[in-house]
Order: sequence, then structure tokens, then C-alpha cells
Amino acid sequence: MTMFDKRSAGVCAALALTAIGQTAFAAPSESKKRQKDGRPNIVYIMTDDHTGQAMGCYGGPQNAQKVNPTPNLDRIANEGVRFTNSYVANSLSGPSRACMITGKHSHKNGFTDNSTCVFDGTQPTFPKYLQNAGYQTALIGKWHLESLPTGFDHWEIVPGQGNYYNPDFIQQNGDTVQVHGYLTNLITDKSIDWLENERDRDKPFAILVHHKAIHRNWMADTCDLNLYENVTFDLPETFYDDYEGRPAAAEQEMSIIKDMDLTYDLKMYRPQVDTRLKGMYENFVGRMDDEQRAKWEEFYNPIIDDFYSKPREGKELAEWKYQRYMRDYLKTVAGLDRNVGRLLDYLEENDLMDNTLIVYTSDQGFYMGEHGWFDKRFMYDESFRTPLVMIPPKGYKAKGDITEMVQNIDYAPTFLDMAGVKVPEDMQGVSLVPLLKGQHPKEWRDAIYYHFHEFPAEHMVKRHYGVTDGRYKLMHFYNDIDQWEMYDLENDPNEMNNLYGKPEYADLQTRMLGILKAKQVEYDDPIRFKFPIAE
Repeated sequence: MTMFDKRSAGVCAALALTAIGQTAFAAPSESKKRQKDGRPNIVYIMTDDHTGQAMGCYGGPQNAQKVNPTPNLDRIANEGVRFTNSYVANSLSGPSRACMITGKHSHKNGFTDNSTCVFDGTQPTFPKYLQNAGYQTALIGKWHLESLPTGFDHWEIVPGQGNYYNPDFIQQNGDTVQVHGYLTNLITDKSIDWLENERDRDKPFAILVHHKAIHRNWMADTCDLNLYENVTFDLPETFYDDYEGRPAAAEQEMSIIKDMDLTYDLKMYRPQVDTRLKGMYENFVGRMDDEQRAKWEEFYNPIIDDFYSKPREGKELAEWKYQRYMRDYLKTVAGLDRNVGRLLDYLEENDLMDNTLIVYTSDQGFYMGEHGWFDKRFMYDESFRTPLVMIPPKGYKAKGDITEMVQNIDYAPTFLDMAGVKVPEDMQGVSLVPLLKGQHPKEWRDAIYYHFHEFPAEHMVKRHYGVTDGRYKLMHFYNDIDQWEMYDLENDPNEMNNLYGKPEYADLQTRMLGILKAKQVEYDDPIRFKFPIAE
């Protein structure tokens, strides 16, 4: 069954919150009807492709922090903690989500790539363990694991990647419903509606708020279209990287210069001009109603006219594409930040802050022109790292920066540990609860393991695995290539100078190979290197 829900859930410049079909904050607050179960609630907010370079508390891209503040995301960091060494296990949307929900690396949870995998919903996940322990669980927004969710008392998900405008939602009863509005607003509306009207207030809850934003093709809400149009962003130092000594980096298809589509990505739509992804763009804007489409065209048509009246090529075209990309991306961030603020305000106004763990993260990082790229996939830091900020429940001592190395396989054991549920032995992540208590365990992990499996596929990034100890990084690109890379991240943070195979770094190379071997054994990865090293 498909229907078109005409209830507009758009919230833009206005800060008023309207939960779907309800008056905001209609029910008694938690201070008047206190949750009987004292265990903490969990609010897990995850976005798609949001990089720390586009988040104020992590510094912002070039001068973007000045014009693109993220006050609501930064509010989480300011009131709680900011993890400064937060990583993913596999920098790709579906695999990252599978790692998060299972607490296991991709080769253990079975969802290694977006191209061939379907998530096995019968396997244990942290929502199932929480359900068995008496928690209410909910998931709203992007799922992207091909199978339908399991382990949730309530769920509403978008098919696949979802649409920014007037999206479809697959409901738990099997219906697919088209809802009018902008997706980031709608996911927030539905999350607040569940918190306000559907949960049992005598039980603890865990809600996963999964946004499509800031995923390609970066379609901002109509009220944000004029943001940043007078800003010129500085080019990253490595924008014109020539990939010397790094053949695997040279062979990708995620170049702003060569691969960013003028129509789909940059919205330079002309009916008579064909581009590779033009049809996808037509489908996206075709979902808009007349009012949305009119505002969209009012903004973009003058830019389109200017673009086609002034032919550009070479560096001029490359840098023009970069500026448009930055503006569209950061506009989409602005709408996301506003909606995070709406959810935080709801929790605060309903006295839910003290007994709730609030988490904000992304499924991975993203390239904002570094190495000339957009997208993710590589183990280079811009996509290997991911933002992670939390407000722990009252009583947890940690404040400010947490510098220990953490990974998205750690989220599941953290949620279980905080809920008083024994962490299963087969979970490969570790609980972050000691760090949130202000402790610094001596036996904390000394290295992070990574494995990207998807090739050949979109963007054509080679398969690779690797390890970092925080200072140094070792990677091996394999399958149809055999290329090793090693970097000193302190002296070469842009990862331009490949040290692997240089005689003066032989001892370091041997040490890093030993760490890599140990991690592949620890995590029981069946794909392992066979390079001979001294035992």
C-alpha cells in the first residue's frame, strides 16, 4: 500500500516543534511521572557521511567554522565529551551500521559491502539484548542493510538511501507511505512523536535516530538554499594531489575534478544536456511538490544560467565544482544541526537529560576535497575517522576530550554495559563506560584495525586492510593489486609520503607488520597477509 501523507512536517528557520499530528509536549514530563526503572535511556543519533571537518567542535574545514557553526552538535560536546580518536572498522554505510549494531567487524557480522550483502537479521544485536533486558527499542530513518530490521519494538525506515524530499517510509505493518516534507525534519518529527506518544514511560528506552543527511547528493532544505553563497572556501592543501608513490590512491573514481556529476551532484540541470547521472537527479527533484520545486528552481536557475554562459575548464572548472560542493554539503549540515537541536530541546524540556546517554556520530568520515576527493572508503584519516560526541547520564565523571582510541564496534558493548547487561564474549568491541567514568585503563587497546572489502564497485576503491597505533599507519591494498603504504601521521598528517620499503624505516615497518598480524589473529579475519616478517 502506498499513500501520500499531506501533513507537512517541515521545520526550517522556525524553531517551533510540531510532533506529527500532536501538540508538542502534551504528555506529563518525566519529572512528574518518573520512569520507574532507573537504568539509563539511550538516544543514538547517527548521520551519513558527516565528517569531523564539517563540525564546529572538531575545527571545521578551512574557514567553514566561521560561517558554518554547528551549535547543537557542539552542545553535545560542550555538555559532555568529545572523542578525539574515533574510528570506523569499514568506511562504508551499510557495513558501518552492521558493525555498530553487532559490535563485530564486517567479516564476523557478514555484511562486508553494500553491493552483494544482505544483513542476517537473525543474529544477535544490541537492540535484541536490550529488549530481553526490558528496554523498549525503536529505529527511525535510514537502515540500509537490505533486510528488514529486527530487535525493535517500533521501526520506520526509508527504502535504501531514502529521498530528501517527500520520502517514502516502510512501516512495521508492511505498508510503504510517502510523507510530505523534508527528510531530516521528518525523521526528527517521528522520533519525537515516538518519545512523546508511544513509549511506556515506566520502562527505559533506546531509540536509534538514523538520518540520511549528509549523504550525496547533498540536497538542502529549501529554507537553507541561500546559505554560504557569498563564502569562498580555501582549497585543501592536497586538492591537486598527484598520488606519487601511491598507485592505489590514483585508481579511484571519486575525484571532484573527474567524477563529480554536474547534474546529479552540482544541480546544473538542463533538459538538453546529458550527464551520466542526470536521470537520478530528475527522479529526485520529480518528487517535489510545486511549491518546493519553485523555490528550488528560483535558487538554482540563475546559477545554472551563469554556469552555461561562462564555459570553464581545467583548474577553473575543478575549483568551481569544489565551491558548489562545499556550499551544498554545509547547507545540508545546517539543517541536520537544527534538527539535532530540536531533539535535544525535547529531551531537556521533558526532564530526560539526567538519565539518558546521548550519542552523536556518523557512519564514517568523508572527504571535503582532500586529495581532490569526495566520498569515503579509504583508510586515510578523513574517512577512517568519524566524529563521536556524547552526553553521559548524570553521575558519569568524564568531561571534555577523551583521547583513547575507540571504534564503532565499541558502541554495542557500551550500550549493554551501561544498561547493566553482560557484554557477550563474541562481541569484538569494548565498552567505553570506563572512559565515560573518567578512567584511563592501562590495558586499553593500543591499535585500531580496519578492513574495506567492496571492489569492484562504485568509486572503485581497492580492497585493503590496515592498522594504526595513533602515530603510525600501515595499509595493504590487495586483490587485483599488491601495494603497501605506511605513514608517520605526526610528521605527515596529510598522508602524502609513503614510507613503506624505505630502508631507514625497516624497524618501524617490522613493528607495524607485527601489530597488523596480531590484530588479524585477534579479530579472526580470514583474509590475512602472507608477507614474511621476523617473529
